[in-house]
Amino acid sequence: MKMPVISLVEWQKRFGTEKACARVLADVRWPEGFQCPACGSKKHSFVATRKLYQCSSCRHQVSVTADTLFHATKIPLVKWFWAIYLTASDKGGISALRLSKHIGVSWLSARRMLKKIRTAMAHRDSIYRLNKLIEFDDTYVGGKRAGKRGRGAEGKKPVLVAVETREKGAGFVAMKAVGTVAKETVSSFLAFHMQPGQTIRTDALPALNAVGEDHIHEKKVTPPHKASEWLPLVHIMIGNMKKFINGTFHGVSSNYLQEYLDEFCYRFNRSVLSHL
Repeated sequence: MKMPVISLVEWQKRFGTEKACARVLADVRWPEGFQCPACGSKKHSFVATRKLYQCSSCRHQVSVTADTLFHATKIPLVKWFWAIYLTASDKGGISALRLSKHIGVSWLSARRMLKKIRTAMAHRDSIYRLNKLIEFDDTYVGGKRAGKRGRGAEGKKPVLVAVETREKGAGFVAMKAVGTVAKETVSSFLAFHMQPGQTIRTDALPALNAVGEDHIHEKKVTPPHKASEWLPLVHIMIGNMKKFINGTFHGVSSNYLQEYLDEFCYRFNRSVLSHL
């Protein structure tokens, strides 16, 4: 499916007013017309002074933003729509500081907006399941510290990474920040991101032996300098992810790492979809 491209000027024309933004949300939320979430009735009126839809049958009132990304927000929808465009259109992502300057909100508000947008990205990506031949590995993300590098490095967050292999290159990708690379975290990751019976290739790390419980496990002990030969796509993906995080955000706290992994995966998976 080829994803439509929209220019900055066109976006501004379409979503330049609160009314236009609210209309789009209503159309997405109720594509066949308003339906009361309480009783299911379609008869309603609009309370303009409070911007609420009121059911004519049970008198239940609901906002078009209720239980959405914009729930209870005090920030204008126009600014939210701008934030979504700026976040999605820049392949390198956008920092909270730069977003706050672009749309005229505080850094804290911009940070909270980006967190919600990334959460929505993660929810969208959760519908995909990786299949067929999959490369699977772990990596460590964190600030520079003296001492050991790689597995076991102090102060770094372990991340599980899986990527489909296709004829033309990488397919869908999935990443998860975990407390430790162990049987439990590996099994949970695999159960969430792929159906049983896939062929999964690893570097034979003992913690990854859990792969063989529900999948065909192809493993090979590989020295670091040859790891990219056995698992080429997953190592490219790890490198790109680290460039994304360090290039735009100049590193992130381990407490918020999953947000940025979700954004990276969402962006890459959209590019895969656009070529299907």
